[in-house]
Amino acid sequence: MRKTTIAVDDDKVSEAARALGTRSLKETVDRSLDEVVAIAARRRLIDRFSRPTDLADDEVMASAWRD
Repeated sequence: MRKTTIAVDDDKVSEAARALGTRSLKETVDRSLDEVVAIAARRRLIDRFSRPTDLADDEVMASAWRD
């Protein structure tokens, strides 16, 4: 982990802390980053599962079966 200095908007930090239930700036930033990463992962899954699957494709059907 690295240390850095950044300027942050106090109002946004306060709002994020309230939304996340955090108490310190470090905890708020860490939880905010965790949330962004989790949202991106959910978006990738939604995108993956929202695409139609060609069930007539033999390769698609073969990969659907597990041993």
